[in-house]
Amino acid sequence: MFRLMGTIFKDTHILKSTVICDATERTRTKKVFGSLENICHEFDLEKPIWLDSNIKDFQKHARTRFTQDNFIEILDFDYLEIQIIEED
Repeated sequence: MFRLMGTIFKDTHILKSTVICDATERTRTKKVFGSLENICHEFDLEKPIWLDSNIKDFQKHARTRFTQDNFIEILDFDYLEIQIIEED
């Protein structure tokens, strides 16, 4: 089972959090992008733009933060963090 957690933070407080499960046979990359799309839909956000720093953080730590620089719309929170919490 693949599980990706998405959490919205503001002033070091958690505003929203969710976990998306994916039991399909898709590649890891497709699971990540699909789960991120589901998280954004649930939080009513546009999909963030992946910058080089996000890609490097995610490859190294299986987690990354999307700040205002990753979104076109103005955010009312500090950042969206995604993290793989289970992977088989």
